Amino acid sequence: MANRKTERIETLAEALAERRVLHVKDAAALLGVSEMTVRRDVADYPQRFAFLGGHVMPAPDVEGEQPYELARATDAHASAKRAACRHAVRHIRDGDTVFLDCGSTLIHLIDLIPEDMNLTVVCYAMNVGERLARKPNVKMIMLGGLYHRETASFSGSPGLEVLDHLGINIAFLSAAGVDFGRGASCMHFHEVPVKQKVIALAQRRFLVADKSKFGIQKPAFFAELRAFDALITENGETGASRGPAVRKI
Repeated sequence: MANRKTERIETLAEALAERRVLHVKDAAALLGVSEMTVRRDVADYPQRFAFLGGHVMPAPDVEGEQPYELARATDAHASAKRAACRHAVRHIRDGDTVFLDCGSTLIHLIDLIPEDMNLTVVCYAMNVGERLARKPNVKMIMLGGLYHRETASFSGSPGLEVLDHLGINIAFLSAAGVDFGRGASCMHFHEVPVKQKVIALAQRRFLVADKSKFGIQKPAFFAELRAFDALITENGETGASRGPAVRKI
């Protein structure tokens, strides 16, 4: 029994060294045990692992250090994010080439894509790619480059060059801040070139953000709201430049 547990702990540690964060359900599948067993193992090794919501991650290296940023964001306003994605997914049609932005909002849209829908999906974040890999009829294109742990995303010329060769029918962008005067912004400057290039190339562009982002400006501005065909929130969608009043769809 002790040997099996030791093997599980080492396997989990190796997986987290590579992926940084795992949902408890995925950790249980990887280890071939129940979610309860995963929770017990994590609780027995607080010096190696930590829980945040439904996710397992390495324990903070320094006392007082905040754990992995993306995992915190994933649990915040999750029901509103999923509701916004229920509106967004209605725009996708079989055969589309779709771009999905990084972050914690659009992973809910992936879960809502019908299993029998054939799509090509372009992304540049590991958490998005991991969800897409579970969809049997999705052809995934992952943009590469320099890996950023804080957002589990990639940046740099390799990914931007790939975009030049793709015909994107529909792009879903996320934002950490939506200001109806200034526009859409995010926390990390390395995301800006990808977002801006996709906005310029895609046939249709939608900003998907729950209303907790309204009135907020983050450091990295990437687009005026008029750059989008619509703003989609948990309440529905509106022409992006018209302000926070939304209509149901």
